[in-house]
Amino acid sequence: MDLAIEGGFADPVLDAQGAFRAIMDALACPGRRQALPPGAAPPTPLTPELGSVALTLCDHDSPIWLDAILAADAAVGGWLRFQCGAPLTSDPTAAQFALVSDSALLPPLERFTQGSDEYPDRSTTIVLAHGATLHRLTLRGPGIKGELVTELPVPSGDFIAQWRANRARFPRGVDLLLVGDGAVIGLPRSTRISEA
Repeated sequence: MDLAIEGGFADPVLDAQGAFRAIMDALACPGRRQALPPGAAPPTPLTPELGSVALTLCDHDSPIWLDAILAADAAVGGWLRFQCGAPLTSDPTAAQFALVSDSALLPPLERFTQGSDEYPDRSTTIVLAHGATLHRLTLRGPGIKGELVTELPVPSGDFIAQWRANRARFPRGVDLLLVGDGAVIGLPRSTRISEA
């Protein structure tokens, strides 16, 4: 069995539409969990949620950066190239999307493409398979009425400081999609995050 040709969406049009809607809703309503429709079954260690986002957003014009674990697995690279037609890059500054299987493998946010004032959309969207550790946070910004106090599976360490610097570069900066447990949570660069 060739893993590259297995595990795509069963119904590519409807599954991609459902996943796209969930992703857009996640970015429009930061910090709120949106269910991803089931469908993708990529080779491990690529999670179904990472695979669904890749199948939905990535194509031949969107280079993908993979963390060390994903990049070391030939089946993952083959699956992404076959299913999405997307080129892979080892340079985070060349990536339109970054797929990260573990927050410990996430490089500093400033290492990714930040876009420009003229073309802020040319930045990297980081898709991170989140862990189980929740952090109590306060979110403010577009898509949030007043503020949202919630628990999110963001990376530990200096993530809040990195996000603050990312937000200060607005309209440039990266966007973050947290995926896991059949859902996606969006954190667009316009969102202000602080510890609650």
